[in-house]
Amino acid sequence: MIHTDTIVALATPSGAGAIAVIRLSGKEAISIAEKQFKSVSGKLLSKQATHTIHLGHIVDGDRTLDEVLVSIFKDPNSYTGENVVEISCHGSNYIQQEIIQLFLRQGCRMATAGEFTLRAFLNGKLDLSQAEAVADLIASDNEASHQIAMQQMRGGFSSEIAKLREELLNFTSLIELELDFAEEDVEFADRTQFKELIERIMTVLKRLIDSFAVGNVIKNGIPVAIVGEPNVGKSTLLNALLNEERAIVSDIAGTTRDTIEDEISIGGIGFRFIDTAGIRETKDVVESIGIKRTFEKIEQAQVVIYLFEADVISNDSKKSQILKVEIERIKNKYPQKPLIIVANKSDKLSEIQAEGLSKELTVISNASEKSHFQLLSAKTKEGVDTLKDKLLSFVNTGALKNNDTIVTNTRHYDSLLKALEEVSKVKDGLDTGLSGDLLAIDIRQALYYFGEITGEISNDDLLGNIFANFCIGK
Repeated sequence: MIHTDTIVALATPSGAGAIAVIRLSGKEAISIAEKQFKSVSGKLLSKQATHTIHLGHIVDGDRTLDEVLVSIFKDPNSYTGENVVEISCHGSNYIQQEIIQLFLRQGCRMATAGEFTLRAFLNGKLDLSQAEAVADLIASDNEASHQIAMQQMRGGFSSEIAKLREELLNFTSLIELELDFAEEDVEFADRTQFKELIERIMTVLKRLIDSFAVGNVIKNGIPVAIVGEPNVGKSTLLNALLNEERAIVSDIAGTTRDTIEDEISIGGIGFRFIDTAGIRETKDVVESIGIKRTFEKIEQAQVVIYLFEADVISNDSKKSQILKVEIERIKNKYPQKPLIIVANKSDKLSEIQAEGLSKELTVISNASEKSHFQLLSAKTKEGVDTLKDKLLSFVNTGALKNNDTIVTNTRHYDSLLKALEEVSKVKDGLDTGLSGDLLAIDIRQALYYFGEITGEISNDDLLGNIFANFCIGK
C-alpha cells in the first residue's frame, strides 16, 4: 500500500455551482499544477511558501480554461502528508471536467474513493479511527452525530484506546522479561497492580461497549412506526411532526397503502418516522400488502406510536374494549419496544371526557414500564411538542452531554468485544495463578484488538473495505 503517484479528484459535490474545488495530492502535485497555472504575479508555485493562495489562470497550451485560486500545502504539513494543491474554479461542469482531464493528461491519476484520507492515514496524519470519523462527519445530518464525529476525529476515542494499550503494553514487557529469567523465578510485574490495571481496563471497555447502543442510534437515527386503524390521523400526525404536508390526508379510510418515511432532528437526535397503512380486516389486495408491510415496519422500529381517535373511544364502549385488546396484543408481541399510546383528536373531547379517558388509559399504560399514554390533536398540533419530548426521553443523552466517548462504528464495537474477551481471560489467569508465558498469549491478543481499532495493526483488505465507503475527493 505504497502510493507514490499523484492523484486528482473533484473535492466538492458534482454538479454546477458557484465554485468547485479540484484537489491534487502527491510528490509531483505542485510541479504538475505549476505547468498549467499562470499566476497574475508571474511567480512560480514551487517557489511559494506552504499554506498560501494564488490568483491566476489554468491554461491548456494557448487556451485559458478558467480564472482560479490555487492553494498550496507542502509536505508534510498537509492533510495527506504529501504535497497538496487545491484549485478553486468556477462551478461549471464543463470547466471542472476540462481541468481534471488536463491534469490526467499531465500524469495524474483519478483518485479512488477515500484515497486522500487513506494517504493521510498511511502517512501518519490520522489514525484509522480518526480517518473513519471523517466519513462520519461528512455523513452527519444532526447535531449529535456531528458532535460524536468531531470528538472522534480530534482523537478522543483514539487517545482513550491508546492509553489503555500503552499501560497494558508496559506490563506485558515486564511479563516478557520474566520469561527471560524463568530459571531465577523472579517477578518484575507486580501481580496486584497488574490485576488493578486489568479491572480498570475491563471497566473502560464495558463502558465503551455499552455506549454503542446510544452511538448506533445517534448515527443511524431512531425508527418510529406510527400505527393504528385506518383514518385515525396517522398521516396528519406525520405531517404535524415534520411540519410539512408529507403524507396525503383524506377522510377516506385506507388512503395510505404503503409506508411513508421521513426524518427530523429532535434535540439533536435523528428520528425516522414511518407512517404505515391502517390495520384492519380488508379484502383489498393492495391494502392487504400495505398492512403486511406495517407489521414489517413495526419489527424494524425501535419505538411504536399507537394512534386512535379519542372522541370515538370515549363515546363507544365496545370500541374501547377492542382498543384495549389491540394495545395488549402489541405490548405482548413487542415487549421490548417502547409503546406510546396516543389519543388523537383531543380537540373534539370535552374536559370531562378527556379526564376520564386519561384515567382509563393511564392504567393500561402503567401496567408496563415501556408503555406511555398521551392526548394530542394532530390537526391543531396541540401536544405534538410533548410527544417529541417523550420520544427524546427514550435516548440516553447523558454521555453526549458529558462529552464522553461514544462508540458508533460497528468495526470498533466488534474489536472492543474481542478485546474484552481476551482481557477477561487475563483476569481469570491472574485469579488462578496462571504462569507468565500463558498470560502473555492472552495479553498479546488483547493488544492486537486494540491495535485493530487505531490501525496500528491493519491489512489491505481491511483498509480497502473502510475507504471504499468514502466519497471520491475525500
